[in-house]
Amino acid sequence: MHKQTNKYNFIQRLYRAFRLNIIKLLRSPGGARKVSLGFAIGFGLEMVVISSAALVYLLFYPIVRLSGGSFPAAIIGNVIGKLSFLPVILLPFAKKLGGWIYPSRNRGSGIHKHSILEIFSGNFDVLKDLLHGGLHVLIGMTIFGIVLGFASYFPVYYLYEKQRQRRMNKKNSIPL
Repeated sequence: MHKQTNKYNFIQRLYRAFRLNIIKLLRSPGGARKVSLGFAIGFGLEMVVISSAALVYLLFYPIVRLSGGSFPAAIIGNVIGKLSFLPVILLPFAKKLGGWIYPSRNRGSGIHKHSILEIFSGNFDVLKDLLHGGLHVLIGMTIFGIVLGFASYFPVYYLYEKQRQRRMNKKNSIPL
């Protein structure tokens, strides 16, 4: 017997993944403060993953545990951050923001084109420009991560409390 499987398009799969993770988040144990804090940290750290070449994952567990957040909620926040494509969308803005905060002193203005052969001839300006650009993105994405993590704490706290209250009302309304 052949079982028919539903084929979902990309938007439908993305919506279903968001919905599943939100449901898992709202059912996470630990209380509203702990779950919200874990989600905010996971969501905020996701913004730094691309610019840090995923090295932030080495600090992921210790940061969540030392802050007192929920680790499962942090993972859900990280997954929702990935599904939202925000880190990719915010990259150009982060580079600009990082350039404003930490301006590099380069000779003249505009974009400098470099060749790989310049490194072999002893001109290491290529690496300096590359590191400055990466540093600008890292600074900008760190700021975006802090702001978005802080901003995500309050809606998650509210939704978690609302869901908890709904469960309590449902539990109390069942006749014995």
